[in-house]
Amino acid sequence: MPCPAVSPERGCRSKKRRSENPAANYANDANGAQTKFFDAPRSRHWRNSWLDFWHIMRLNEGGFSMTYRFLVSMCCLAAVIAIPWLPGSSLGQAPAKTWTPPHTPDGQPEIQGTWSFATITPLERPADLAGKEFFTEKEAAEYEKDVVLRNNKDRRDGSAEADVGRAYNDFWWDSGTKVVKTRRTSLVIDPPDGRIPPLTPAARERQAERAAQNRGHEFDGPENRPLPERCLVMQGSGPPILPTAYNNNTQIVQGPGYVAILIEMGHETRVIPLDGRPHLPKDVRLWKGDSRGHWEGETLVVETTNFTNKSAFRGTSENMRLIERFKRMDANTLLYQFTVEDPATFAKPWTVEIPVPKSEGRIFEYACHEGNYGMFGALAGARAEEKKAAANGNKSSK
Repeated sequence: MPCPAVSPERGCRSKKRRSENPAANYANDANGAQTKFFDAPRSRHWRNSWLDFWHIMRLNEGGFSMTYRFLVSMCCLAAVIAIPWLPGSSLGQAPAKTWTPPHTPDGQPEIQGTWSFATITPLERPADLAGKEFFTEKEAAEYEKDVVLRNNKDRRDGSAEADVGRAYNDFWWDSGTKVVKTRRTSLVIDPPDGRIPPLTPAARERQAERAAQNRGHEFDGPENRPLPERCLVMQGSGPPILPTAYNNNTQIVQGPGYVAILIEMGHETRVIPLDGRPHLPKDVRLWKGDSRGHWEGETLVVETTNFTNKSAFRGTSENMRLIERFKRMDANTLLYQFTVEDPATFAKPWTVEIPVPKSEGRIFEYACHEGNYGMFGALAGARAEEKKAAANGNKSSK
C-alpha cells in the first residue's frame, strides 16, 4: 500500500524515519491509550496544521523525545522569526525617516516658499517671566488661551472704549494665536535675559533731538508724518523682519545667484545678490539698506549696511550693521535669526530668533497709497485748524 503523499513535489515520507524499536513507534495519549504515531490521522499538509501540532504536543516523550524536542525547537524558532512582523512590534517597524533639506536645481539650499511670521510671543521677555527662557507645554497652552481671551471681540468687561477698541482690533489684526515652536518666552535670545540692551547716552540724546524738532509740527506736512503712515517703510517689513499686527506673510523666491524676499506688509521686495559683489559706496544710503548674501552650509547669511538715518529701526543709526540668517528647521519651518550691531545706539549687539511656519495661504497686495485716507484726513484737519486760528487772530487784532 503506498504511503500517503506529503506533497506532490516531495512524494512519500521516507520509511527510514521509523524506529527499529517497535515501542518507539507508539506514544501514550492523555488517557494513557497508545497511539501509533505514523498511522495517526493527518491532513495532506499536516506540517501546517495547528491541530496536528497540538496533537503532537500532547504526546509524552516516551520513545519519541528526539522528534518532540525537534518540533518544539522549530516552533520556538518560527515564533522568534515571526516577532518582527507582529502588528505593533517595534522590531518590525521601519526606521524613522530622517528629513533631508531640499535643494534647488542649481544646488542652493531651498528656503523658498510662503512663510508666516505671525506669533504672540513678545519681542522682549515680560518682567513677570524674568529668568524663564522657555514655557513648558502646559504653560504655553495657558498663555495662548489667555491671549486669545484678552483679544476676544465678544468680551463685555471693562470700559465702553475698551469694548469698542477690542472689536476693531480683533477684526483687523492678525497677529496669530500661538507662541513660537520652540516655546521661548521672548523672540530676543541674546542677551540671555531676553531684553534689548539699553541705549547708549548718544542714542538717547539723538532721539530727544528728533522729538524736539518734530514737536508742534507733527501735521505741518506729509514729511512730518511717520513713515508707515506715508506708506514708505512699514512696521515689521524689514530688514529686519518682525511680527506685526497683520500681513505677516513673507514669500521667498530663489533664482541663480539671487534671493528675493517679498514682504506682504507694505508689499516690499528685497532682491539680494549672492555673487560676492561688494556693498555700495558708503555715501549711497537706502531706505532698506544694501543687502548682500552668501551661503554657509545650509544657512543663507545676509549682511545689510548703508541704511539712511530717515528709516531708523528702533532708534538705530545709519551705521547699523544687520546680519540675518535663514535656515530650514524641517519641512514646514524656517528658522530666521537676526543680529543688530550698532555701537552708536545699543550697549551691545542683540539677537532675535523666530521659527517661522510655512503658510498655505497666498500673498495679498498691500494697497497702502490707494486707501491712505487717514493721512489725507489728518493733514486736511490741520489745515482747517490753521485757517480757523488765522481767522480768530485777524478778529482779535481789529
